[in-house]
Amino acid sequence: MTSVRIGVMYDRDWAPEGLPGFAREVEALGVDDLWVVEDLGWNGGISAAAVALGATERLRVGIGITPAPLRSPALLAMELATLARVFPGRLVAGIGHGVPEWMASVGVAAQSPLALLEETINAVRALLHGELVEMKGREVHLNGIRLVHPPVESPPVIAGVVRPRSLELSGRVADGTLIAEGHGPQDVERARALIHKGGGTANHSLTVLAFCCVGGDAEQVARTLRPSVEGHGAWLGRPPEQVFTVSGSAADAAERVRELAAVGAGTVVLRMVGPEPVRQLGTVLEALDR
Repeated sequence: MTSVRIGVMYDRDWAPEGLPGFAREVEALGVDDLWVVEDLGWNGGISAAAVALGATERLRVGIGITPAPLRSPALLAMELATLARVFPGRLVAGIGHGVPEWMASVGVAAQSPLALLEETINAVRALLHGELVEMKGREVHLNGIRLVHPPVESPPVIAGVVRPRSLELSGRVADGTLIAEGHGPQDVERARALIHKGGGTANHSLTVLAFCCVGGDAEQVARTLRPSVEGHGAWLGRPPEQVFTVSGSAADAAERVRELAAVGAGTVVLRMVGPEPVRQLGTVLEALDR
């Protein structure tokens, strides 16, 4: 199999106090990454990442994603730098547009979401690299800002995006791209082409999220997944049967992971659905010979 990192998401609907124990359990299973979520009204991504990093010893922790409209680039860079200095080499910082309706509901909707995301990523990356940042953009204004304690090893800053112009933007300014749940191998190939069109190089990382449910009863697996694929299909604008999942038997799920790896996914992050998520995850890792 093409080399691929295996990650797991701590679902936004799970109680925050369960995160430390879950992080330790999945680290013991041998996963490479744990990804936390920042959605409006659920959990804070920076605080969740700090909890997960502090509870574990080697796991890489990804933030998927901080919404650019909700975060000052200077403050975001400060927070990320603190984590990167305390836990070097163990952080991935995801930044995205945020859900437009949510951003509008708290009065931070951008006039130009594309400009805001590009300027935010550029500013955060520069600050994390210890640069003095002067920026008078369409959305971001920084007047001679520099971090006093930039990280020795700057974490990758990746864009969590879906649409074509945003994927091109990611190729132009980010260290990698985070692809949302529901996107299969053909979607990933199209995304790679757009990222390359924007200027993405071979070093541009690709992380793909995927709903995951495994079990011996195919009908039960489908029933368990149905609310997730229907809801996400509505968001993606596609019927539920076209929402890609890593599901079925453990062997089936492992094959779906291999399919994503074969088209360039460097990391596949499983969003577990159904009971006993750690047990389910273990069966997938075993089928992958991990």
